[in-house]
Amino acid sequence: MDNKKGAAESGKKSNSFPFGIRTFLLEVGNEFRKIVWPPRKTTAGLTGFVILLVVVLSIYLGSVDLLLNKLVSSVLH
Repeated sequence: MDNKKGAAESGKKSNSFPFGIRTFLLEVGNEFRKIVWPPRKTTAGLTGFVILLVVVLSIYLGSVDLLLNKLVSSVLH
């Protein structure tokens, strides 16, 4: 019973404001070390794909916007 009480009291101490931040940052660091990072080549390839996709979609949406703008303008005049 005393062990549980002592653990609860020490738990309260570690969860107080400054100690809680320290504990949180330590846990974040531990989890960060568990991350398996992809190889640089894979990251570069996927980044290039995303950039290409953004450019293509931007051109498509810009074209559709321009076409609809001209269509609405011609209908209104």
